[in-house]
Amino acid sequence: MYALVDCNNFYASCERVFQPKFNGQPIAILSNNDGCVISRSNEAKAAGVKMGVPAFQIKELVQQKKVTLFSSNYALYGNLSNRVMAILEQFTPNVEIYSIDEAFLNFDGLNILDYHDYGLQMKKRIHKWVGLPVCIGIAETKALSKIANKIAKEFQDRTQGIYVIDSEEKRLKALKWTKIEDVWGIGYRTIKKVKLRKINTALDFIQPQHEAWIKKEMGVIGLRLKCELEGKSVLDLEPISTQKKSIATTRSFPKQIADFDLLRERVTTFAAVCAEKLRKQNSCCHTIILMLVVDKHTVQTSKYYFNMAVTLPYATHSTLTITNTVVGMLKKLHQGNESLKFKKAGVIVTELIDENKKQLQLFDEENPKHLALMKAMDKLNHKIGDTKVKLASQNLKLTWNMNQNHLSPKYTTSYKEILEIQCL
Repeated sequence: MYALVDCNNFYASCERVFQPKFNGQPIAILSNNDGCVISRSNEAKAAGVKMGVPAFQIKELVQQKKVTLFSSNYALYGNLSNRVMAILEQFTPNVEIYSIDEAFLNFDGLNILDYHDYGLQMKKRIHKWVGLPVCIGIAETKALSKIANKIAKEFQDRTQGIYVIDSEEKRLKALKWTKIEDVWGIGYRTIKKVKLRKINTALDFIQPQHEAWIKKEMGVIGLRLKCELEGKSVLDLEPISTQKKSIATTRSFPKQIADFDLLRERVTTFAAVCAEKLRKQNSCCHTIILMLVVDKHTVQTSKYYFNMAVTLPYATHSTLTITNTVVGMLKKLHQGNESLKFKKAGVIVTELIDENKKQLQLFDEENPKHLALMKAMDKLNHKIGDTKVKLASQNLKLTWNMNQNHLSPKYTTSYKEILEIQCL
């Protein structure tokens, strides 16, 4: 049996954990630079706040419905997510972290007599230890557990937030209830095609007459999904990879930037973050990519995206090497485009290898002093916090330079912002 554990309105619920005064009130979380709505409480949904709507378009609605806005506090959300995942591992060692607020669980090898009660234990422990509400769907396959989770979330009063598909009757009833656009793995482009064949529900999708069409249009992925919905498990938990294949740091600017020195400071910071992430996962990179983006509505030409890649003769995770390479690319991209104002920039490091498998070069090699210097920097930053040790070309007072006018404290990751309680 599989389970899908999903935190309800995750970002909004995280804000409420340490500010319970917002329980029952409409709140919404904004993206980087306080741009668009990326999470809403149920009360905000009822007030008419739509997902993805730009913040400036709902100013009147926010005032009228008394919706409280929050800037994205990813440090808080990531920490609470890690706590939830750690609790789930207490119930089964087989956990696949699907996203920041979702995880698949596999109960193979465990002697569980009552899955509903077991799910209720998980739900209560997460709420008690972390304070986040979750819904859990349990079924014989991953795709069915997704549907079970949706039922648990839709009918929380009747299901207690836990729904188990453990019989043929429940499976068929759930498939008949599930719209085809809500089936896990059906993309928006495929939806148009399946509806032309009058496939409107998950139950319609698994009918025998559609199998040849599914194989032709959706290939192996479609056939696997059909098997999953039929109760035949063909999708196992994906192993957790500790190493990323590439690392990207991209950000939009609060204001569009044309000045070279300001651009250099930003891309240097992005490069330094990439280098730090490389060292954390004990990796080195061969290729470094820089990208710059212009607001396409402000330029007369069709070109609004600029990028350049450099492959180094040796693998590196040195902040000095990566930032120097990025600044060199910036000079070339900025030359001839001095009049353009850039709204976004990003640094990507790819072609990663394990630092222990790094091959030394005979004629062109990195300065060996970099390794000791990087270890010292990381040690000091880990001890002091908030990346106090930076390059001279970086702004010492900020890292991301984003508009965060509604940012809540980092209650769990910063001693300076830890929750204070007055005892009378």
